Amino acid sequence: MLLELKNIVKKYYIGTENELEILKNVSLSVRKGEFVAIVGPSGSGKSTFMNMIGALDKPTSGEYFLNGNPVHKMDDDELSEIRNREIGFVFQNFNLIPRSSALKNVALPMLYAGISKSKRMARAKDLLGLVGMGERAGHQPNELSGGQKQRVAIARALANDPAILLADEPTGALDSKTGDMIMELFLKINREEGKTIVLITHSEKLASQSGRVVAVSDGKITNQ
Repeated sequence: MLLELKNIVKKYYIGTENELEILKNVSLSVRKGEFVAIVGPSGSGKSTFMNMIGALDKPTSGEYFLNGNPVHKMDDDELSEIRNREIGFVFQNFNLIPRSSALKNVALPMLYAGISKSKRMARAKDLLGLVGMGERAGHQPNELSGGQKQRVAIARALANDPAILLADEPTGALDSKTGDMIMELFLKINREEGKTIVLITHSEKLASQSGRVVAVSDGKITNQ
């Protein structure tokens, strides 16, 4: 199993009268090559769940294994390394570096991974071609449309060949037609590159195009 969360509990303000239990004994397994959509309304706990999968936060209790690595036991440095090496993030608002070209944005995660400049640039160029942005390699984010920015962000997420692509509302800032095109790109990457994708969305329409839908409500998985 590529990704396995077992009995994950996440609490805040522990030991105070304001103690909140956001995730309530949640378990999820994802196989290599799957395309899984996690859906739920605002306040359902899906964002906290995404933070767990992305190793952005640690569970109060429970276990999380990614590619065999015990994420729940890791310190901050180890979590940072696994985020860079094993997880490719795609965010709603793109999070591109404003004054850097598309090519340099895509190459950046490889710099942190210690890859040589020539290899970084060659792979960044290949990835921009994969997402249909090869001709825009020299453009800065302010010269790109929303859909083009998200394509660059997806290429960047693939830079270090992560075990999993984690996409948080990736079409949320786009019109429906552009959002459909971005979803098509995710499907292509899953189908042709064999990349495991976990998509967080409130859109049941988008979720229905994935291979499996996991519904979250009130901190619990209600359907998977």
